[in-house]
Amino acid sequence: MAATPQPRNGATTSARTHGGASPLATRPIADTKPGIVDIKWFEQGVPADPEHQADVETTLSWLDGHPERLGIIVEQSPNRTQIKRLVDLMRLDPLLTEDLVEGHQRPKLERHGDALFLVLHPPFYIDSMEDVAFVEAEVIKQRNCVVVIVQRIPDELSSLRWTPRLPSDPELLRHGPESVLYTILDGVVDQTFPVISGIQFDIEQIERQVFSGDSAAPERIYRLSREAIDLQHATNPLIPIIAALRAGSAKHQVPPELQAYLADVADHLARISSQITDIRELLTQILTVNATLVDQRSNEDVKIISGWAAILVVPTLIGSIYGMNFDYMPELHWRYGYFYCLLSMVASGVILYVIFHKKNWL
Repeated sequence: MAATPQPRNGATTSARTHGGASPLATRPIADTKPGIVDIKWFEQGVPADPEHQADVETTLSWLDGHPERLGIIVEQSPNRTQIKRLVDLMRLDPLLTEDLVEGHQRPKLERHGDALFLVLHPPFYIDSMEDVAFVEAEVIKQRNCVVVIVQRIPDELSSLRWTPRLPSDPELLRHGPESVLYTILDGVVDQTFPVISGIQFDIEQIERQVFSGDSAAPERIYRLSREAIDLQHATNPLIPIIAALRAGSAKHQVPPELQAYLADVADHLARISSQITDIRELLTQILTVNATLVDQRSNEDVKIISGWAAILVVPTLIGSIYGMNFDYMPELHWRYGYFYCLLSMVASGVILYVIFHKKNWL
C-alpha cells in the first residue's frame, strides 16, 4: 500500500509566518454553490454503466433490493441543501444528521441503526508554512452503499481537492461495502507517512539551526511540536476504530481477505503512532539541547565580561588610591611615581589578560 504523494514546495530554512489560525480552522457550511458529486456503480465487483445520468436518488433506487450491487457516492464541499437532501433520501438517524450538518467532529466510529458512521481527518503537510492541515471527511456505510462527504476544507488547502482512495480490484470490490470502507481507511493512514516525512525533514533543518545559534530555532521547535500533537490527535483515535472493526468481523461475517487487509492497515497505523511519538520526544530533546547551548553561550559571555571587568578593576583601583587628596601618602613625592603608577596599571592588566586567556575566558 504505497503512500499517497504530497505536494512539497521545496526545502525551507526559515520559520513559517503563521497568522495564528488553528490548522483545523475551516470554512463553515453554507447554502452557497453546490458541491461536486461523484457517483460510481458496481455490480459483482465490475463497474456498471448507468443508463442515464446518475444522481443520489437514482443510485439509492438502483441499489435497493440488490445486495450484489455496490454504490459509492463522494460529495466534495456540499452545501446544506445537498446534505439535507442526502439525509432525507437515506433516512438517517437524527443524531447522525446533526453531526453531518454541524460537523467539527473528532475521528470516531459510531453505529446509528443500519448505518455505520466514520469520521476521518486526512492530513496534509504544507511545507512552505511548516503546517499540518486537515480535511474533515465523513463516511457513511448503509447496506450496500458508501457515502463520503468531504467538507470544511481549510483555507490552506482551498485549491486542493482530496479524493478518497477507492478499491480498484474487482475481487476486492466483490466483498461489498466493507472493502470500500477499509480502502478509504488505508488511504488516510498511508497519507500520513508523507506528512511525517515532511516534519522529519524540517527537524533535520532545525538541528542545524540550533547548533548554528539561530535565535529563531525555539519558536520553530514549538510550532512543529504543536503540529505533531495535532497529527497525533487525528491518528490516535484510528487505533480503537480499527480495533472495533476487527472485533466485529465475525459478527458481521467479514471475509478473511478483508480481515487480513484491515490487519495490514492496523500495522501501518501502529508504525505511524510510534513515529509520531518519536518525533515529539525528539523535538523535546532538541528544545532541551537548545536551552543548554543558550546557557553555555550565556556563560561564555559572562566569562568574557567578567574577565575584562577584572582587568579594568586593578588599574582603576590603583588610580583611585593615588587620586586621593591627601598631603602625606607613600610614594607621593617620588620623582618617577607617575610612570611607576602607569607601569603597574599596564602590567597588572597584561598579567590578568594572560591568566584569563590561558583559562579560555578571553
